[in-house]
Amino acid sequence: MPANKDGDGGWKGFLWNSEKKEFLGRTGGSWLKIFIFYVIFYGCLAGIFIGTIQAMMLTLSNYKPTYQDRVAPPGLSHTPRSEKAEISFSKQDDNSFDPYIRNLRELLEPYKDEKQTDIQKFEDCGATPEGYRNRGELESDIGIRKACRFSRTLLRSCSGTDDKSFGFKDGKPCLIVKLNRIVNFRPRPPASNASLPAAAQGYLQPNLIPIYCTNKREEDAGKIGEIKYYGLGNGFPLQYYPYYGKLLHPQYLQPLVAIQFTNVTLNEELRIECKVYGENIDYSEKDRYQGRFDLKLLIKS
Repeated sequence: MPANKDGDGGWKGFLWNSEKKEFLGRTGGSWLKIFIFYVIFYGCLAGIFIGTIQAMMLTLSNYKPTYQDRVAPPGLSHTPRSEKAEISFSKQDDNSFDPYIRNLRELLEPYKDEKQTDIQKFEDCGATPEGYRNRGELESDIGIRKACRFSRTLLRSCSGTDDKSFGFKDGKPCLIVKLNRIVNFRPRPPASNASLPAAAQGYLQPNLIPIYCTNKREEDAGKIGEIKYYGLGNGFPLQYYPYYGKLLHPQYLQPLVAIQFTNVTLNEELRIECKVYGENIDYSEKDRYQGRFDLKLLIKS
């Protein structure tokens, strides 16, 4: 028992020594000095961190990307889009293509003519492909820029105005394609027909980024049938570029191209690849949507 008392007295004495007025081996003055030291120490660390962040923020712009030298060319995306890049439906089953129709309607909602009537936000940019629409520097005092109108009626039979099923009910499905947004990016059209496939060389126009779709696999040649392209010039016209970002270009509408497959072989899975062509548009095997995309298409009778 005495041993236990000595042991208890040892740790209790360390916890609080009433003779020396020490808590955990230190007096109140010693604890105060340690507390002040660490307050100053961590305060200095916090100040250095905040100062570094503030210095970095001074080098950044709200409107212009500071480091854009390694930005990849724009991605090419399509609607409807499935997780497995596969569009499969039956002409006889409305439920099989209803999700695709909803995707297309949601995409085209901002492109309704009645939503582009405000002359303070929108302007007409021509009925044919034209050159870049320069709206000043990103960091100028101009403020919010107007957006070019893009009427969904340009997509004709893929606009959803006359054919509410976008061709799916008749086995002639539409895809709507757009180039992803990159601030201050100016796509450059091909300089000559040499960079285009032989079948697409008639699509070359000044002030237009052409798009062309074909079979991905050799065995699918002749099974895809006629492909129709709808839009302003049936490609991506340059007057819709550059894009000035969400703050300066909040109403911006990307130009669209509708692709309609009018005579696809039924009950066969086909691989289709679509590409855009331009001097500063490249492709990557690691990114299936960089400047191109491929998908599986299966239409059941």
